[in-house]
Amino acid sequence: MRVITALTPPASPARTRPADRAPLRVALVQERWHRDPAEHRAALDEGIRLAAAEGARVVCLQELTLSPYFAVLRKADHPEPAEPEDLRTGPTVTFAAEAARVHGVYVHASLYERADPEPGPDGTVTPDGLGYNTAVLVAPDGTLVARTRKTHIPVTEGYYEHHWFRPGPAGPDAFPTYAVENAVLGLPTCWDQWFPELARAYSLAGADVLVYPTAIGSEPGHPGFDTQPLWQKVITGNAVANATFMIVPNRIGTEGPLTFYGSSFIVDPYGRVLAQAPRDEPAVLVADLDLDARRDWLELFPFLTTRRPDAYGPLTATATATATATAAATTAATTAATAAVTETD
Repeated sequence: MRVITALTPPASPARTRPADRAPLRVALVQERWHRDPAEHRAALDEGIRLAAAEGARVVCLQELTLSPYFAVLRKADHPEPAEPEDLRTGPTVTFAAEAARVHGVYVHASLYERADPEPGPDGTVTPDGLGYNTAVLVAPDGTLVARTRKTHIPVTEGYYEHHWFRPGPAGPDAFPTYAVENAVLGLPTCWDQWFPELARAYSLAGADVLVYPTAIGSEPGHPGFDTQPLWQKVITGNAVANATFMIVPNRIGTEGPLTFYGSSFIVDPYGRVLAQAPRDEPAVLVADLDLDARRDWLELFPFLTTRRPDAYGPLTATATATATATAAATTAATTAATAAVTETD
């Protein structure tokens, strides 16, 4: 397994005074899914061991850490449908807790979390068979210290997550942050990467670092379309616009019609890629994060304090409502323009 390090943070170009915080050394592990559970756990544990040997304090693992990417098929069509697991006693947190204790690091992982049935509008409780796509963080003593449920759920070919997962909560509990060492972390997941609103909400909540466990690769309906450059650009753009570090562990390998394109990376608030993995090999990335680069960049370009929340009402409308309002406005503008021309004539 390749180990790629970036242990000297680049200078913060907007810095005007010394940093208040020491760098935080983080790592991610890029792996494929192994059908044999013992082999799979051993591969991940080896990655965690290598990261810890380089001095990493937080080690981040891929989406659905111990599972195949089962959402490649609709649940009803899957020959071996995965079962959701208990958050605290299931295999993922058990594995993460043991690895955290053995290697003395924080371990971030992802799982298919069991969920209780939710009552319908009439109060009737009908099991829907859905769970949550959940990111967790376990402390070096094996204690579960963080849990965040994926907010946005993809509905595209090969990524049928709406057949498996409920969206995470909205409202004040949607974007929790956690103090880890001398940093503040947010723990969204994969599809959340594409939504600028989410990165902004975490930045407003004070997050220094966002971790995106990921399972992304080929598009079954568009086999010639490589989305990797777009994926990396949008995450990097959100890092710049929100002054956050991004840690993005993707998986590799082929599972059914999907070939995951790896390319896991760590990027800083200036959009600089500190470390990047290859597309098709297991790898460990280790990087030091100059946490006060966030402070420096926001002092020079104060994105958060020059916002206009009073102008953002359209962001809370559904796409259908927005399209209807846009069509109505366009029609009204066209009618007014036509009337003006007629009057002139």
